[in-house]
Amino acid sequence: MSKKMFSASEHEPRLYRVVANRIQSLIAEAGLVAGDRLPSERELAARLQVSRASLREAVLALELGGVLEVRGGSGVYLCDEQVEEAIPEVGPGPFEVLSARRLIESEVVAIAARVATDSAIDAIWKAVLEMEKHHHNPASNEQADREFHLSIARATGNSALVGTMEYLWNQRGSLWHRLKEHFQTEELRQQTLGDHRQILQAIVAHDPAEARRAMRAHLERVTRTFSRG
Repeated sequence: MSKKMFSASEHEPRLYRVVANRIQSLIAEAGLVAGDRLPSERELAARLQVSRASLREAVLALELGGVLEVRGGSGVYLCDEQVEEAIPEVGPGPFEVLSARRLIESEVVAIAARVATDSAIDAIWKAVLEMEKHHHNPASNEQADREFHLSIARATGNSALVGTMEYLWNQRGSLWHRLKEHFQTEELRQQTLGDHRQILQAIVAHDPAEARRAMRAHLERVTRTFSRG
């Protein structure tokens, strides 16, 4: 029985795919054609009765599917009349992953702050230095960012937590990267670097409460940045 329930849940569509299908229905009902602008994000979210985060993920999925085009500062436009094109399966949405990370990574860093050895702290510090060095190179900066978070997990000495963090990081798929394309700026990279320094300082001080607070604040700030209208 439990095996049946698990199997069924695996086939339930992700929320952003459900919302994307509803957007496509709205497009068809409104008779929109290629080049037409969709209603504002706020209006669409109200009409579909979903959060703006869920709507944003759905719009990004439709953008990846070649149905919509997001033009910064202008709006969202229909770029393909063939709106029946399948929405690509791209894994969990970015806000779903961020929510999981806020819950899990805040506790991971608290453990790291309690038990991290000098060599483990050196590895975290090295990742921060790499982020500083490569802040103008998005690919290298991203790799250093990944190493920072995984080094914290390794500092716990718990391989299951390392595996969990690797899984969560690997869920940063095409939706995540498209979201970053729309919102990533040099200012955001510098804010992230500042957040990482605060997290590192808490680990160096072996202060679990401050490490937990700093990590949660970091991930909440990223969520707010990617949610802003």
